[in-house]
Amino acid sequence: MPTFFLNGKELEFKQGETIIEVAQRAGIEIPHFCWHPSLSVSGNCRICLVEVEKAPKGMIACATQATDGMVVHSDSPKAVHMRNAVMEFLLINHPLDCPICDEAGECKLQDYAYKYSIGKSRFDETKNHKDKRIELGPNVMFDQERCISCSRCIRFCEEVAGDPQLTFVSRGEHVTIETFPGKQLDNPYAMNVIELCPVGALTSRDFRFRARVWDMSRTESICTGCARGCNMDIWARNNEIMRLTPRENMDVNQYWMCDHGRLDTFKYVNDEATRVNSPMMRSDDISIDNDGLTSCDWDDAVSRVLSELKNYKADEIAFIASPFSTLEDNFVLKRFANEIVGTKNIVYIPLIEGKDDKLLLRADKTPNAAGLRYLGIKPIDTKFINKFLRKEFKMLYMINDSLGRLEKTDEIAKAIEVGILHLSNFGEQSKKATVIFPSSTYAEINGTFVNFQNRIQRIRPAVASLEQERLPGEFAVSRLDKFGAQNDSWTKGTRFNARPVWKVISQMAKVLGNDFGYENTEEVFDDIASKVPEFYGMNYESIGTQGSLIGQTEKVTV
Repeated sequence: MPTFFLNGKELEFKQGETIIEVAQRAGIEIPHFCWHPSLSVSGNCRICLVEVEKAPKGMIACATQATDGMVVHSDSPKAVHMRNAVMEFLLINHPLDCPICDEAGECKLQDYAYKYSIGKSRFDETKNHKDKRIELGPNVMFDQERCISCSRCIRFCEEVAGDPQLTFVSRGEHVTIETFPGKQLDNPYAMNVIELCPVGALTSRDFRFRARVWDMSRTESICTGCARGCNMDIWARNNEIMRLTPRENMDVNQYWMCDHGRLDTFKYVNDEATRVNSPMMRSDDISIDNDGLTSCDWDDAVSRVLSELKNYKADEIAFIASPFSTLEDNFVLKRFANEIVGTKNIVYIPLIEGKDDKLLLRADKTPNAAGLRYLGIKPIDTKFINKFLRKEFKMLYMINDSLGRLEKTDEIAKAIEVGILHLSNFGEQSKKATVIFPSSTYAEINGTFVNFQNRIQRIRPAVASLEQERLPGEFAVSRLDKFGAQNDSWTKGTRFNARPVWKVISQMAKVLGNDFGYENTEEVFDDIASKVPEFYGMNYESIGTQGSLIGQTEKVTV
């Protein structure tokens, strides 16, 4: 394999690779604005200029292919001088508004200005002013003055999203970005340009001015918006989720995340108006608000459920698992149904909407349908529904889902005598329940999901509910930990009186004389790994931050 030398280090490369690609693989940083590994090369920012021996001038590392025997310097005095000149040029018209810029703390221009700039400008003229606060689309705001014309956003829309909506207009110092006439930046992946933008020119209209990056904690998790399970970071402040951003995983979502996942999968976690904030139990007094539901303590709710269970035969009790819940929750629910109640009447409700798109979004909007099938839990069918309608099922036990997603919902609800629900938020059908347990959301617990690729992935708690579990050594850190900061959203206490589903069900099993023996979620998963063949040998450590493919020859199709 051919080699070349970079800063005195011999590096192997494949034919056609550029200097910056080889450097990145070797862990050597060459500063860049316009280059991105998944986009075409534009070569218009020039900050990646390097010194190539025997070349008459500096070469841009993003567009210069490596050749056998080439000698390159990215930190020589000549290379540093070229970089200083480029930075001085880029900062001529750039506004000095870091204190109010949403990108402050995670801005490449800010970082490079500290690292590579000479610290002063020879430009004494008035800066060229441009328009600010331009609404490019429903979710993205544009500040023309901050733009350095790297063209990342333009190339992303055309090459990745497949919808060219942005272009350069004008020339020279007047150049800026606009949408094509009659268009908005509204493709399903438009908000990815916010992370792609190396400066603060493109910002989120939803997150804008809500928090500073150094005031937030960052927790690695996955998106629960569809069956792909895009890797993401949850950013929280004062125990409230502020935003979600994509996390690189080349096997799942590459660098991207859809706008639906960013905006529609976390706000219910913060919604104090709809969150179930205490156990609730139906009273015979119909004058009570909430259709007869009244708050109670946990022990009373558990006692009521156990007393109701004794009133029905095993075949009269139906369990509905949730493809929106973790493997751990569903596994413990199945154990309870099989071992405690003595029934195999357990199913889940699928959710298929539209078609898969060409990039990430799946028609299957459930994050864990594949995981339920590994656990042996099947989708609900007509036969199961008819048992409700014929009143063969008289008691329903359901976790983190709604009968409202079924046809003939009202008829089913009327046929049920007793309904036990684990819910994080109230829904249309929930207030008809007999007992409601407040359930922790995916952002408040540990657990695992299996995506449509049969990849098992972890979620971790980013905000705290009252009964909070935190595994040893687990913490959320600020992106600014390189500056010594380690902010933690957990220090602000809790807002919601919620518990993980597996913990409540385990408590009921223990009261009934069958102690499952779980102290934390990791122990639940260890039990899964010991009993479900596809998960043999797995644990939270082996799953890691990028997930792990399940070792099975016959794949599960979702």
